[in-house]
Amino acid sequence: MGGPVRSGAGQRRAGAAGPPPRVLVTSPRARAPRRSAPPVTREIDEQTGLGEAYMRSLVRAQFRLALLVCAVAVAAIGGLPLLFAAAPRARTVAPLGVPLAWLLLAGAMYPAFVAGGWWYVRHAERNERDFAALVTGADPAAGDRDPLR
Repeated sequence: MGGPVRSGAGQRRAGAAGPPPRVLVTSPRARAPRRSAPPVTREIDEQTGLGEAYMRSLVRAQFRLALLVCAVAVAAIGGLPLLFAAAPRARTVAPLGVPLAWLLLAGAMYPAFVAGGWWYVRHAERNERDFAALVTGADPAAGDRDPLR
């Protein structure tokens, strides 16, 4: 009638009861290495749409910061003529024999500009650190966060 029955992984023995043994079936792609998403630095270097969006966000943040510093400087300098127009007596005040306008321009404006420059550089560097952390996936330093930002 038939040949001998061989026992194998997918065959039943002659006379054995029950279901056949299980066989694991896998796809050949299951063992292929998974491709990870390209790093954001490559997106920026290759100037893809995503890289351009990241760079645009950094440039916008830096531009907003520069506009803020310039607006404060213009308001401070532009406020002096308004101060002297609103208070005519301030034009005649001369502490230490020097007119108040000269003291404010020479004595207060330059230190204010230096302080504004220091503040700008500090925040611009923080923007760049945050951008680098975003690009590399690292966590930015928690101790350097400005609560007003």
